[in-house]
Amino acid sequence: MLVYQDKLTGDELLSDSFPYRELENGVLWEVDGKWVVQGAAEFDIGANPSAEGGGDDEGVDDQAVKVVDIVDTFRLQEQPAFEKKQFITFMKRYIKNITAKLEGEELDCFKKNIEPATKYLLGKLKDLQFFVGESMHDDGSLVFAYYKEGATDPTFLYFAHGLNEIKC
Repeated sequence: MLVYQDKLTGDELLSDSFPYRELENGVLWEVDGKWVVQGAAEFDIGANPSAEGGGDDEGVDDQAVKVVDIVDTFRLQEQPAFEKKQFITFMKRYIKNITAKLEGEELDCFKKNIEPATKYLLGKLKDLQFFVGESMHDDGSLVFAYYKEGATDPTFLYFAHGLNEIKC
């Protein structure tokens, strides 16, 4: 299994259990999330509660909760939405921090393609939800989520160059 950690914070943000598609010349990864239900498991053990004097109210009081699989699995923390100016300020700081961690061909690819990727994100800014890793570190990578037209499940965007691949 492969886990992808934030190069700046070490937070686990993704794994190979969630296939990705490359966007913007490989600078962004697009990953499909899915709403799932947790809790409220109902098991049929073959008993007949009405024949045994039991009613519908007996048993464990589970609460079903809908969560997004990626957010739940990697304990991503939602952040307030960014205005355009805030986002540009974040991107300048992020680019500075991540280029210090890149070398050679990876650095060249990132520098060449980060501007179009940033413009791509700016075009979706009003539709994006923002997440950070579990540590909630200010200088870490952002993970973006949005809903494609007509979709009921979110799509996530990651900065590919901001991730370290770790074999587990």
